[in-house]
Amino acid sequence: MAVEAKNENEQLVLDFFEVLSSGDLEKLRTFYHEHSVWEPKVKDIAGAGKHVGMDIIDKFLAPVRGMFEPGDPKVHVQNMFSVGPWVCVESNSTGKTMDGLVYDNDYCWVFEVSNGKIDAMREYMDSHYTAKLFGM
Repeated sequence: MAVEAKNENEQLVLDFFEVLSSGDLEKLRTFYHEHSVWEPKVKDIAGAGKHVGMDIIDKFLAPVRGMFEPGDPKVHVQNMFSVGPWVCVESNSTGKTMDGLVYDNDYCWVFEVSNGKIDAMREYMDSHYTAKLFGM
C-alpha cells in the first residue's frame, strides 16, 4: 500500500524522498533554503551534527551517498502524519554499499516545513547498525 499525501506539506516530503532516492543531489537543492537544517540524531558516526543550507548537499549528503552504489540507498515511506508545519515519517532504507554490503535500516523523520521548503528535519535511525556495517 502506497502512502498518499493528505496536504501540501506531506506531498513536499514525499517528493523529497523520491528525489533523495534517485540520488539527484542537484535537484535536492530545490527543497532547501540557506537556513534549512538537517540533523541526524546520532553520535560518533559519519554525518553526525547539524548541517545547514547547501552544506546539507555538499558536505553531508554527497559524502554519505558516496558510500553507496550509485542510486542507493532507496527510501521506502511506510507511514506518515502531519500537524500544521510538522510532518512525521516512518521509513526503511535499502541499498548496497560500495563494498557490496546490503544496507537495510529503519528510520523516523521529523520535518518542519514552510513556504514549500524544508526548514528543519531530524533523522532518527539505528546508528549502531550503521556504525557496525561501515566499521565506524
